[in-house]
Amino acid sequence: MAKINDNYLKLKAGYLFPEIGRRVREFAAANPDAKVIRLGIGDVTRPLAPAVLKAFHAAVDDLATTDQFAGYGPEQGYDWLINAIIEKSYKPLGVELKTEEMFISDGSKCDCANILDIFALDNVVAIGDPVYPVYNDTNVMIGRTGEANDKGYYENIVYMPCNEANNFIPALPTQKVDIIYLCFPNNPTGTVASKAELKKWVDYANANDAVIFFDAAYEAFITNPDIPHSIYEIEGAKKCAIEFRSFSKTAGFTGVRCGLVVVPEEVMGTMASGEKYSFNKLWLRRTTTKFNGASYPVQRAAAAVYSDEGWKQTKEIIDYYMENARIIREGLTEAGVTIFGGVDAPYIWLKTPGGMSSWDFFDKLLNECNVVGTPGSGFGPSGEGYFRLSAFGHRENVIEAVERIKKNLK
Repeated sequence: MAKINDNYLKLKAGYLFPEIGRRVREFAAANPDAKVIRLGIGDVTRPLAPAVLKAFHAAVDDLATTDQFAGYGPEQGYDWLINAIIEKSYKPLGVELKTEEMFISDGSKCDCANILDIFALDNVVAIGDPVYPVYNDTNVMIGRTGEANDKGYYENIVYMPCNEANNFIPALPTQKVDIIYLCFPNNPTGTVASKAELKKWVDYANANDAVIFFDAAYEAFITNPDIPHSIYEIEGAKKCAIEFRSFSKTAGFTGVRCGLVVVPEEVMGTMASGEKYSFNKLWLRRTTTKFNGASYPVQRAAAAVYSDEGWKQTKEIIDYYMENARIIREGLTEAGVTIFGGVDAPYIWLKTPGGMSSWDFFDKLLNECNVVGTPGSGFGPSGEGYFRLSAFGHRENVIEAVERIKKNLK
């Protein structure tokens, strides 16, 4: 008899965004004339940059010729893409990486889940709260946790509350942990961490033989020159950190699918025998065994992001979204709403008015303003009483949504 993975049954609630989709579909069916503006899920709306699209088309055309046809590529990605990213995105930060330390994938969501394959189940994991749900749920799925308590915390995970009191930057754990998830600029709060703050985490990881999973999916949206774009800008990080990046929001690849993982050769784990072993070697083996690589046209398109023309056009799209963030942030602040984020990230994290619950505020916006956002409680217990709005909308819709909300809150 085939048996199921019972760990999936520990997940008490449906994944956040499908639940939002269900509620929105029910509302739309009951209100077919309503113009619903979606500022919930962080999906992009602007077209691919022209230089990126041109490279995409050219790569597809390559597949029509005998001379240029590309079949199986290297599972870890083509060197020409990896080297372009190192040269254009990391070296300007003062970060030196080897080609062998970067792995191209089909998106950082997959990477954040798949990385768990190379870590033993008895590692103690620390996760921020609120948090991108994938971090939490994938640890439940693989069997690292016990059941969830009434608050929503799972046994065997160390949760690190992020709130106004600590500026949404978690405090160092009071107990020893082995794996630490950090995301800056943060999803969902839109807040950032300084070099000094990240140095505390790097020092902790090195002192405790821990590994940091650093999700830098939104680094391209940073506007403050003093905020680090990569964990490797911090001294000692290459000994203890694995970094994830994504083309999804940076270059509009949510439907194209491309991401990357950096696993420095210096990041070591401990074998059952007590000897040290490189996580880079394990990830290479995992990648070459379970993955056939991102497609050739996608990688050509990704490389074009880092061309002079491609980056200029991509930056214009990023600026468009950050102007949306400014409109939301300033408009709702005028309405008396307490706002966080939206300066170095495309997310606005707001305090629900009048102590309203996150899901009640979701229903209020949907039913009274026909605007969709994301309930903070869906990101963890400490997200209760907060709400996330995304800047990835069309400008006219963003302006209209802000006006609707302001009018409703008067």
